[in-house]
Amino acid sequence: MGMQNSIDLNFWLTRGMARRIGVNISEAMHDGFLTQADFAQMITTCRTCGRTELCMAILAEKGAEPEPIPDDCPNSAILNSLRALH
Repeated sequence: MGMQNSIDLNFWLTRGMARRIGVNISEAMHDGFLTQADFAQMITTCRTCGRTELCMAILAEKGAEPEPIPDDCPNSAILNSLRALH
């Protein structure tokens, strides 16, 4: 997988994990709770985690309500703090 494809995948994984717990990344940026630089860092963190396939499997599970993400997700602290703001 090329670098751009990896970045694209991790962009969507990061947004998907946020959505899983009920966080809208675009809304968080619009409301000033998250900067573009913060989001870019989250994507980089996702890229370096090495658990892409696990996250894809988690996101494949369909649920009607917000669901938790793994506590050991390197972005869990920021995502959970964004969730607490809404």
